[in-house]
This record gives sequence, C-alpha cells and structure tokens, in this order.
Amino acid sequence: GSGAIFSFFLERAEKDDDRMTESWKGDADGILVFTGLFSATVATFLGISLQSLTQNSQDTSAFYLARLYQLQAADNGSASIPLPPLPDPSSFSPSASAIWVNVLWFLSLVISLTCALLATLLQQWARRYLRLTRPALVPHKRARIRNYLKEGVDKFYLPSVVEALPGLLHASVFLFFAGLSVFL
Repeated sequence: GSGAIFSFFLERAEKDDDRMTESWKGDADGILVFTGLFSATVATFLGISLQSLTQNSQDTSAFYLARLYQLQAADNGSASIPLPPLPDPSSFSPSASAIWVNVLWFLSLVISLTCALLATLLQQWARRYLRLTRPALVPHKRARIRNYLKEGVDKFYLPSVVEALPGLLHASVFLFFAGLSVFL
C-alpha cells in the first residue's frame, strides 16, 4: 500500500537531508576554525589600539608632579627650576584616526564572533534536524514530520542564511583591513 511510497520518499529525503546537513556542518566547521583564529588576531590588535583612546598615565603623573613641585617651590619662596610646559590632562582627546581604527576593529570583531555563534547554532540545528527527522515511527508519520521540518527550513530561509555566513566573514575581514590601513 501507501507504506511503500512513504518508504521510497523517506529513502530519497534522507539522502537529500544527509547531503544538506553534511554540507552545512562542513561549512560551519571551516567558519569556526577561521573565526577562532581571526577573532583572536583582531582582539589582539584591538587590545593594542585601545590604549590610544586614553591618555598615557605617565603623562598625567608627570603633569601633577610638576604642578606639586611648582606649588611647593612657591610656598617656600625659593626659585623654582623652570619646567617645560606639559599638556593639561583634562584637555586630552583621542585622535580621529584612533577612534576610526577602534570602531572598525570592534565592528570586525563583533561580526566575526557573530559568525562563530551562527556557525555553532547551524551545527546544532543540523544534528537536531537529522535526529528529529528519523524517529522510530511508521513511514507515513516520519514523512509528515520530515516534511514539516523541511518546510520550516525553507520558510526561515536557512539555506540563504548559510550562504550569507561567508559574506559576513568577508565583511569582517574587510573592516579589519580598513582599520589596519588607517592604523598604519
């Protein structure tokens, strides 16, 4: 009867599902390896460049020590040794290039980590999809479950999301190099 038709359908569907999920898991594996290394690199550069957004603490200390020296010399009535003018720490503002570099690198890091999160979710989803489409039920119920889940895949444009991940990663790399060109 109809059990043979559903069995035939499920056999073909399982091959398609295996091919689809293996492709997605393979893409996700590559993305995870790259984003792990790339995010560590960007975070290192970002850690170095963040220092350009704050005033050097040694300059601040030198300013206040010089002020204390001048005040003490004035109180004692002794002639103070003239000190070179030091910039007032309250007037510090980071350069525009330092701000741009940090913005570009921070965006790059956020996008890269988002790609890693999406790739991890994709791997989990692929495993769950395979598990849920193969319960120990009669063929017609399994076919309905598989069809329902496959419609969900299509409804939420999951193949398009998977295809967009490398594009997001490319955007992240582009932002990093844009920041690097400003930095250098």
